[in-house]
Order: sequence, then structure tokens, then C-alpha cells
Amino acid sequence: MPTRSVVTTCAYCGVGCSFKAELRGDELVRMVPYKDGGANEGHSCVKGRFAFGYATHPDRRLKPMVRDRITDPWREVEWDEAIGTVARRMREIQDRHGSSAIGAITSSRCTNEEVYVVQKMVRAAFGNNNVDTCARVCHSPTGYGLKQTFGESAGTQDFRSVAEADVIMVIGANPTDGHPVFASRMKRRLREGAKLIVVDPRRIDLVRSPHIEAQHHLQLRPSTNVAVVNAMAHVVVAEGLVDRSFVDARCEGFDEWAEFIARPENSPEAVEEITGVPAAELRAAARLYAEAPNGAIYYGLGVTEHSQGSTMVMGMANLAMACGNIGRDGVGVNPLRGQNNVQGSCDMGSFPHELPGYRHVSDDAVRTVFENLWGGTLLAEPGLRIPNMFDAAIDGTFRGLFVHGEDIAQSDPNLKHVTAALEAMELVVVQDLFLNETAKFAHVFLPGASFLEKDGTFTNAERRINRVRAVMKPKTGKHEWQIVSEIATAMGYEMSYDHPGQIMDEIASVTPTFTGVSFELLDKLGSVQWPCNEEAPEGTPIMHVDEFVRGKGKFVVTSYVPTNERSTRRFPLVLTTGRILSQYNVGAQTRRTGNVAWHPEDVLELHPHDAEVRGINHGDMVTLASRVGQTTLRAEISDRMPTGVVYTTFHHPVTGANVVTTENSDWATNCPEYKVTAVQVALARPDRSSDTEAAGNDLVTVVD
Repeated sequence: MPTRSVVTTCAYCGVGCSFKAELRGDELVRMVPYKDGGANEGHSCVKGRFAFGYATHPDRRLKPMVRDRITDPWREVEWDEAIGTVARRMREIQDRHGSSAIGAITSSRCTNEEVYVVQKMVRAAFGNNNVDTCARVCHSPTGYGLKQTFGESAGTQDFRSVAEADVIMVIGANPTDGHPVFASRMKRRLREGAKLIVVDPRRIDLVRSPHIEAQHHLQLRPSTNVAVVNAMAHVVVAEGLVDRSFVDARCEGFDEWAEFIARPENSPEAVEEITGVPAAELRAAARLYAEAPNGAIYYGLGVTEHSQGSTMVMGMANLAMACGNIGRDGVGVNPLRGQNNVQGSCDMGSFPHELPGYRHVSDDAVRTVFENLWGGTLLAEPGLRIPNMFDAAIDGTFRGLFVHGEDIAQSDPNLKHVTAALEAMELVVVQDLFLNETAKFAHVFLPGASFLEKDGTFTNAERRINRVRAVMKPKTGKHEWQIVSEIATAMGYEMSYDHPGQIMDEIASVTPTFTGVSFELLDKLGSVQWPCNEEAPEGTPIMHVDEFVRGKGKFVVTSYVPTNERSTRRFPLVLTTGRILSQYNVGAQTRRTGNVAWHPEDVLELHPHDAEVRGINHGDMVTLASRVGQTTLRAEISDRMPTGVVYTTFHHPVTGANVVTTENSDWATNCPEYKVTAVQVALARPDRSSDTEAAGNDLVTVVD
């Protein structure tokens, strides 16, 4: 039986469930959903409840390691030598190549406090703005699009708000697999009578499952999101369904946008050939959303990971404003974020153009605030984004990279390009729990702490700041914020904290949306949703209630531009990707738990017609090839996808999508277009020359 318990926060998806970790001495016995958790209220999924064993898995590395070349064997060292090596070699690179030749990538799996000190190290110790985060490859279009239209780079509602929705529109998301605890809230409301619209190329479970059936499934072709949302808005404008009182009082730019959206080329009939969605079905869905007392939009990576991801986010914001669906319970535009602290990593200033609180580095007044606190002078020019870092590394101008808790050699697109960039660098530092794929290219490995050893905060998809409390001491002997502070200090910039609560106090002192946040407040209230300040001392569940953060909501013209990634005779199919309930992201955590029994391998879903014409049967091994690479995985014949579209997950290292995904990206943020890749599928032909070599080749095609 457990002898003690600690309340903490799950380290998987962006729902941010609270758990009571029950222990027998220092042994974690079980994770029990916490009934007072603001995000989950006693509910959980199979990841948070059962998949915690990776923290004590034998694969975990607990000692720092160094090597001169990536072909050399690793050598275990003490912390002082590892930290000194990082500091010395980073400074040597700057001496030879200039101050902008190094940078860092922050992690959405780490705490706000850890992320904050990494970006501070880059700006104050490295002396540049070359910091970026994994949100670059998932929800950066959310930050851009919502900032342009509403004035704030975050979702509008708390999760409880869905209980007041009359119509729920799910776009490019699969909540029952990706965000199951929130999906349970949503399904409860649907069972009570709310109507559902699903916009997705794939027939997800929400379209039809026990007690749930969507009124409309707009099964669009991948890459045509903007055409669909424009056509829905066209119906709203052309049929007089605009909430004029809301628009006139609270918005600007409507007339120009309405003239654009009312054009014949945006009608459902005109875009039917582009999108594949029947015009009558699209019109009915638009009317259902517009005429509902409360209409709510929830969306995922099927919106953002496109060449027009930012445009689509603004298109959804336009639609919500036109229908008056902002500023109260039951409405809103709500990103379902994939990682536990992807919202927080953005809040903390992880982008190369923004300081904490989404304030641009070119703003003299903002820089002065940080310069007065940190000392020294901060650059006014934005730094390099992740894709720019890779390009510059290959060009020879970017030479050193600190990678904090990310596996970019598995998670980023066009892996040949990524690995070429990593090989070109003089120094790659990886801080993680395991020797991941990126560590193959590293010169220094710094062992990290699991969430069970962390003390700090995560911020979930609803802007809820939750406490993360250490269940046990760090097995490596150091906290991650401590390691980063010591690297900065060794590089000549003094940075020191006694406790992560001090880091949060510093964050609150320079970030207007966090001015009221402290560990003491969080321990008292359980959690708060930012903005938390003098005007909202206990947080803000619903944003933009009386006015938008930017003053008036801004309608933005959202022209549909076809993607450059198109099917051809050589690559006639389109690949799109997603997640499954039992696994998480690149699988580094969940594959090292019993959850792997539920999903032992990634498979490729393809339509019966596409399988038949290629002679493929259910269970056959097939090759999946694009213009940049290929991989091998097992076929699953399914009519969830329309003809011409195939689908896979990306949780296992021997299969997956990023070997074949390309360099195409969102026009505004460089978020990769993971959801649209032209491919060909064929029966796999085994390499008869060597079974051993074939097995080895399988291991090279990694997309964990």
C-alpha cells in the first residue's frame, strides 16, 4: 500500500491533467487522477494513468557524457567537466565564427521555469536571439493567426466552456485519441444534445461511434482547409447570418473582408471541385454553426501543419467573429495543443522574435525591461528559426546547438536535411532522458530529469498554469534549470537561483500576463489561467469578454493558395499523419512502458481501392516513398480515408513519416507541412542480398 502521495501534473498532452502520485517510500506505486484538478476533475487516459515507467527504465542515462567527434565512443564525466566543456566549446565557436554562430532549442516537455532559463541563457549569455522551440513544428501558426485577429497567441476558452456549446466544430483534430480527457467532456455535451461538425480528411471516431454521430462530416482533401472555411464564411455573409451587433461593436476590417468573402469564387459550389466537399453539405454545416446560440471551434495540427496554417487560423477567427462566437461560455476558437507545455514554451519567449509574453524583440521599451533585470544589452533583431539554423549549419555559419529535451533527428521534417545539418556542426549538446536519435550527432550529452523529479509549472492548452511537484529527487543529481544556469555562468554570465519559485517570481516581474502568478498562489488555488494580474487576480477562464486584447477584433482577408506539394504520376497519393490514444509524440516515453502492447507498430491506412490496384492486402509490408525518402511499414486496409489519401502515425523509430515529409512549410511561421506529402505506396520487396543488411536499413528509417 502507498505510504505517501504528491499532487503533480501529467507530462503528456496539452490537457494538463492533475494526478496524485502515490508512493511506497521512494517507489512510485500508481498515478491516481486528482478530483480537484482544474483540467481533468478526476478523469484520466491510459497514458497519464499507466505510462510512467519510462522514468525508471534501464535505457535512461544518469551521467553526463562527452566526446570529441561523433564517431568516438562516449566517455562518462562529472558534471563540472561536462558543463565546462559546453561553455568552453561554445565560446570557442563564437570566437572563430561570431556571436550568432550558436543557439538553442527549448522543449515543450519541460517546465516553464526550465524553458525561461534556456531562452535567458541564449539572450544574455550567448548574446543573440537564436532560440526556437518545437512549437515551430506544431502550433506556431496558432500564435501568429490568433495574435493578428484577436491580439493574443492563445485559445479563448477554458475546457469547462464546452458544456455550454450548442454546436461544436472539430477541425483537423482527433480528440478521442490525442486529447481523450477533453474529448470525454465534449462527448458528454454531445450526448446532451449539442450538434457536431467534423472537418477532417479521415473519418475519426467522433464522426460515428456509440451514442455520438456528427451531423456533418466535411471530408475535405488535404491542403484545402482555407477553401472550406472561406466557403462557410461565404454562406454566413451571403445568407445574412452575420451577427451585425457583435461585428459593429467589437470588430474592424469587416467590410473589406465581407467584400472578399462574398465573391463567387468562395462559394461552396465554386470550391467543391477543389475541396471534394459537396456544396449542399458545406452550406448546411455553415448554417448550423452560424445559427447556433453558441458555436465553438476546436482544432489541432490538421489546421496548423499546412502551407496555409496561419491563414487557416485567421480564417477560423474570421468565421467566429462574423457569428459573434467570442467572449462567453460555449464559444471560441480553441487549439488542442499536443504537448504538455507547448503553450508555456511559447509564453516563456522561446521564439527568436519574441521575449516572454509574446513581445517583439524590436520593441525598445520591452528590451529595456529585460536589460534592466538581466544586465547588458539585448539584440533588437530576431534570431534564427529552427529551419534557418539547419540551413546556416550546412552553409557553415551556424556551428553550435544546445538541444533541450527534443529529438529533432526524429521529429522534424526531411530528416536527410536535418541530419546533414547536425553533422555539419562543431558542437551539438543534447539534454534528455535517453540517448535519442539526435544524440547520435551530439558531442555532449547532459542527462535530464523526468517530470516525476521536476518542481515548477506547466501551462496547458486552456492557458491553465499547473504546479508540477517533485515526487522524488533528480536521479542525475541536478535540476535542469540548475544545469542551464551553470552553463551560462561558466560562459561568463552569472545566473543563479535557489529554487524554481524564484524563477517564476522573475517571470512574473517581467511578463504582464503573469504578474499575479506565484507558487504560493498556485498552491492556494490549485491552478490559474493567464492573464493573472491585478485586473484578474485569480486568472481568466474566458478571454476577450468585453473587448479583444488588441482592442477590436480584426478581420483578415484569407485567400486560398494551393500548396506546392501536389500528387504526380510518380507520387499519386497524399500522405497525412496523426496520433493514437496509447502512444505519445515520438514514442520515447510511451514505448518504454506497458502501453506499447496496445500499439506495437505504426501502420499505413489506405483505402480498399488504392490497395486493390496495387495488389496490396491487409497486413502486407509496403514501401511508402516520396521525393525525399522512403520507409517500410505494414498496410491496414481501411475506408476511413478517401481514395487517394493514406494515413499513418509516427510513434515508432523503425517506421514513420518524417523520412518522407518534405521541406514545405507555412508561409508565415515555417511550420512544416506534415499533413500533405505526395507519396507512392507499393508492396515491399525484401532485399535478398542480406537479411542482416535489410534489418539494418529498417533501423535507419526513423520517425519516432
